[in-house]
Amino acid sequence: MNKEELLAQIRKKGSFLCIGLDADLNKIPKFLLDFEDPIFEFNKRIIDATKDLCVAYKPNLAFYECLGEAGWVSLRKTVNYIPKEIFTIADAKRGDIGNTAKKYAETFFETYAFDSVTVAPYMGEDSVAPFLNFSGKWAIVLGLTSNQGAFDFQYLQTEERPLHLHVIEKVASWGTDRNLMFVVGATKAEELAGIRKVIPEHFLLVPGVGAQGGSLEDVCNYGLNDEIGLLVNSSRGIIYAGDQEDFDQKAREAALKMQQQMKQYV
Repeated sequence: MNKEELLAQIRKKGSFLCIGLDADLNKIPKFLLDFEDPIFEFNKRIIDATKDLCVAYKPNLAFYECLGEAGWVSLRKTVNYIPKEIFTIADAKRGDIGNTAKKYAETFFETYAFDSVTVAPYMGEDSVAPFLNFSGKWAIVLGLTSNQGAFDFQYLQTEERPLHLHVIEKVASWGTDRNLMFVVGATKAEELAGIRKVIPEHFLLVPGVGAQGGSLEDVCNYGLNDEIGLLVNSSRGIIYAGDQEDFDQKAREAALKMQQQMKQYV
């Protein structure tokens, strides 16, 4: 999916909502465990209930990989079920070099046909560049995360500015705003202003709104650009809004509430 197609979806739906499909067998409604593929059945119902309200879905690969072969089957079925006009993100956080990075890119862009994949930049350009060689595909690079461990490295001062700004600026030089996005945690919303000075045109994937305490208003105040430039992710706050047989309707209600808040900015 190219940038124009993504922007068209945002304008059409009045939304820049990304829903994280972090399906967990220990958290999904118990009645789903009677299905042949509980994970896919859960995802399918979430997608059916929310596909008109969001512009992206983001399966977190850890929730599928831990299930072995069955998890990969559920993942493939889920990706194939997502409507083609909706942006798909493989939240895999891969970060390796050379042929290994190339094979990771082939895995998620060709074998599973995702539009994008999250990538860790710690090993440098040769860990990111292979993901930029696929037309219409995106690398979403970790920029500034919201976990406590972010202070171990990301805020270290380099050249009189924090390391994460140096990393974001350097990574941006390897591609364009048409094949690179950056992850910036919503709980660091005030940091978005400084990040926008470095990458004014790039899309930002912003997790942490909702269950993790991030504020959509703060994210928009600091992070919006002329083309919206945001994909705001909510996972637990939407997909686990209910735990009974009407869980999909509860998820829709939670997604609709967020979409209505977003609509005023589009």
